[in-house]
This record gives sequence, C-alpha cells and structure tokens, in this order.
Amino acid sequence: MTLPFTIDRNPQTHQGDDENASDISLAGMSIMLVEDNELNTEIARTLLENEGAQVTCAADGQEAVDLFCSKTPGTFDVILMDVMMPKMNGYEATRAIRLSDRPDAATVPIVAMTANAFAEDVQTAKEAGMNDHVSKPIQLDILKEALAKYRHG
Repeated sequence: MTLPFTIDRNPQTHQGDDENASDISLAGMSIMLVEDNELNTEIARTLLENEGAQVTCAADGQEAVDLFCSKTPGTFDVILMDVMMPKMNGYEATRAIRLSDRPDAATVPIVAMTANAFAEDVQTAKEAGMNDHVSKPIQLDILKEALAKYRHG
C-alpha cells in the first residue's frame, strides 16, 4: 500500500486552540470532584486548584449525593463525576442528584469524567442526566473548555 503525502514547507501553527485554552480562567469556580481513585483525585484537584478553582472532593457516588444535598443550593458551579465507582456509580449518583428535591437539582451542570470515551458512553452519560463528557486521562485544555461552558457571570 502506498499513501501519497506531501511535506508542508510552510506549516501554519494553530495558535488559536492553545491560546484560547490558556485564556480560560477557572478562578472562583466551585467544583465538586467525584473520584474514587486517590491518585486521580490528587492530580485533578491540583490541576483545578492551580487554575483558581475551589475544589470539594467526594470519594464515591453516595458521598457525592450526600454532599450535594447537604450544601446550600448553588454551592457548586459544576460537578465532575467519575463513572466507575464503588457503592454508587456516577450514573446512579447523577440520577439521584437530578431526582432530589433541591431547587438546583435539575440545573447543576454534571460532567462525566471517564476513560470510557465511545459514542455510546457519551450517550449513556447524557441519558443519566449528565450535561457533558470529558475523557481520562485528563487533558487540562479540554477540561477547561468544558468547564468554561458552565461558568456563571
């Protein structure tokens, strides 16, 4: 098999993508990070806090639901929800949050964070009530772009 390729003698750099991601500020955002793996939690928390976000962690879906329900409505700008967790997975936790009687239960943005990145995984996340989907391992620029959609003000 032969594939014809030509060498671009004048490559254009795609400045827009990286510059746009670096311009996105997470300063002041309140994020609930739901992740059962301690190393993943530490990495994500550090990345988010270095970008100025306030991060509250939950170690599983049940803890996330309890934490969400115990806080004042509007406490969290967004919830980053791992999908595969013990006790209660991310889909079940999302459904429980959406069905709670809190005023912000239907509107709090929930973003799936998972290594499962096939189209059917994204669809399953949406059907569970999640607003968005980012794949692991976390790429900061992609995560920032996803979170920027849910920034207030």
